[in-house]
Order: sequence, then C-alpha cells, then structure tokens
Amino acid sequence: MDYKDYYKVLGVEKTATPEQIKKAYRKLARQHHPDVNPNDKGAEQKFKELNEAHEVLSDPEKRKKYDQFGADWQRYQQQPQGAGRPGQPGGGFDWGQYSQGGGFGEGGQFEAGEDFSDFFGSLFGNMGGRRAGGNRPGAGADFQAELELTLEEAYHGGLRTITVNGKNLRLNIQPGVADGQTIRLRDQGSPGRNGGPSGSLLITFRIQPDARYARTGDDLTQDVPVSIYKALLGGEQTVETLSGPVKIKLKPETQNGTRLRLRGKGFPVYKKAGQFGDLYLRLTLTLPQNLTAQEKELIQQLAALRPEE
Repeated sequence: MDYKDYYKVLGVEKTATPEQIKKAYRKLARQHHPDVNPNDKGAEQKFKELNEAHEVLSDPEKRKKYDQFGADWQRYQQQPQGAGRPGQPGGGFDWGQYSQGGGFGEGGQFEAGEDFSDFFGSLFGNMGGRRAGGNRPGAGADFQAELELTLEEAYHGGLRTITVNGKNLRLNIQPGVADGQTIRLRDQGSPGRNGGPSGSLLITFRIQPDARYARTGDDLTQDVPVSIYKALLGGEQTVETLSGPVKIKLKPETQNGTRLRLRGKGFPVYKKAGQFGDLYLRLTLTLPQNLTAQEKELIQQLAALRPEE
C-alpha cells in the first residue's frame, strides 16, 4: 500500500494554515467537480483524492496523526530492502500503532467504503466517518462564474441573466459593484451529500474599461476638452456625466490641466442608497487647426503684445 501525500494532492506546504488548506481545496474542488466535468473519470478520481486530503488536513486530530505517521513512514522507507512492508508480519514498520479498531475485516483486510482509499482506512479506520458507510452529511462544492459589465451597467445596476451549468439565474445587481468583486448566491452550487447543504455560486464581476472615465474606488476622473478661446475668456460648458449632462462655469484664463471637483457625481457607493463618490474633471485645452491668413495675423498681433512670453 503506497503512502499518500495529502499536502501534494492539495498543492500546499506542510506548514500551510487551515485557511490556506481550505482555499486550496475549494479552488481545486471547483475545477475537478464531477458536475463540471461530466463523464470524466480522471476528474472524478481527482475529486475523490481532494476530498480525502481535505478530510485529513482540515481536521486537527487527523492531521496530527497523519503528520506523525508520515515521519515514521519516511524512516521506514530508509530501511534496507527486505525489512518488510507496512502491515506485513515481520516488517520493520509497526502499522498497528496507527490503525483504528473496527476498520478491518477478516484476514486483516480493510473493509472498503465508497469515498476514501484503503490508505485512509488503514490509518484512520472508523475515525474517518464517511469511509465506513459513507452516510455522513456533507456540503456540496461551490461553483464559480464571471459576469462582464460595462461601467454604465455597474453604475446603474439592474437585472441580468447568467447561465451556469445549464441553469439560467436572474440577478438583481446592486449599483456600484467593483471590478473583481465577488458575490455569493447560497444553495446554487453542487447539491450536498446525504442531506447536507448545497454549495454556493460565486460570481465575480469584471468591469470593462471605459474610454471616458477612470475609476478609483467610488470616484471618477474625466478629461474635458476646452477650446482655447473659452479658457481665455471664460464661459459655460456642458459636461456629460453618468447621471446626465451638467453645466460648469469656467473662469477667465483657465489653465490647461486645471482640475474641477463635482461632488456627488461619481460612482454610487455599493449598498448605500443615495451616496455617491465625486467626479473630477481634468480640463485639456484644444488648439485651433487649419488657421486662415486672417487668424494667423491676429495671433501674431496678440503675440506681439506679450513679447516676454
């Protein structure tokens, strides 16, 4: 019977914290879940190995026993050939000190159950719970999906339909969701085992870049082109925002790169009705092109009035 490296199965170090073990298991379980990989025997076997590894490493008592066993197993493997195999009479490795009573049938053979390997049963026996009988309730695996939104869709929120594993789900998206934000829909994952709770559906939002606005948290920044004449003489200008057009007043001699702040014209604060970030306007002066001879002459006259510049 070969030794199973549960840490390698989950892709974690032996010093991994319970949180790191849980995170690694969830990620791999979603990837190899039979519902996501129908008729894939390799994925089904991998999913069973992941469950077995998680069963051991997520339980402090089992993990301690497994770690102690692993150290002794390494010492056993370093013995000269012919010293015997684990569990064999005359071997140099005392398997009996680790095996649990009640886990073996006649002739010292482990009574195979439906979930875990013989290695697991030989080490833990009835301690495994699901190994003997397989009737312990267990939570279903989580599913994961992504939903792409434009910046305007994230701003306004509203109803969207997403299809996961052939099932259409209608979502009411709250205004103000952020790129990379994940929401959880309970009971929309894989069904639980033996009456256990279903898993969840984790939906991650991906917000498309917008050519008009740059978003920082709940604030927006927008470049606003302004003619050189309006910048010099001042006046009103209409600016399009996500909540509609807004008129702004420009002071005479407004400089290129001037920033204006429009309070409450930014992004809605997620799940806080009526609260918004700010919109920052960055004024960029535009120069006239295709000047006529008369325009050039007037500009030259203006330049002559301010020779120091």
